[in-house]
Amino acid sequence: MTPDETVPDGTAPDGTVPDGTVPDGTVPDRTAPDGTVPDGTVPERTAPFETATLRTMTAADLDTVHTLEQRLFPVDAWPAQMFRDELAETDTRRYLVAEIFTPQGARIVGYAGLMCVLPIADVQTIAVEPAHEGRGIGSALLTALIGEASQRGAEDVLLEVRRDNPRAQELYLRFGFEQIHVRPRYYRDGVDALIMRKQLDRFGTGDAERNPPGGNA
Repeated sequence: MTPDETVPDGTAPDGTVPDGTVPDGTVPDRTAPDGTVPDGTVPERTAPFETATLRTMTAADLDTVHTLEQRLFPVDAWPAQMFRDELAETDTRRYLVAEIFTPQGARIVGYAGLMCVLPIADVQTIAVEPAHEGRGIGSALLTALIGEASQRGAEDVLLEVRRDNPRAQELYLRFGFEQIHVRPRYYRDGVDALIMRKQLDRFGTGDAERNPPGGNA
């Protein structure tokens, strides 16, 4: 999937997704909660006619992205300046947003970012607004980042996920990631971090999803 490809409703369902790390340069888990907002409620799903389009994140998006970041990751939210610094590193970074288009206009409902320092690529962050889960947006973002890593010549893609987020782990397993390491009590609330890796082949992105789209990820 290319960064500008439209994701129709009803495509491979997505799990709230995470981000990456390398053993010597970790970042906090960027996996959004499993369908709930900080008060524990589950928002209503979006209208079925909505579609999502992936495009390059720009500086004009940062206020919206950071507001969403604070909502999805209240404990480990990145400061706004960190997003600005990431966007400035164009040689080694690639950031995307997912937009929906409604009669009221376009609105960002997800975002993701990749760091690539060969031969390793890291999923730095990936998140989808809970109300827009289950529509393939997270899967589309992850697919785009894996494709970007392959185009840049990476041999492996790494990411990091909380041990208590099985929904995200299931998504990564479907995409061919495997657990390679555990960081005990890595997060601020004491939860372990699972380090996962996907090996890329020299012809493309390696295995796509190991199983057909399905489930609630």
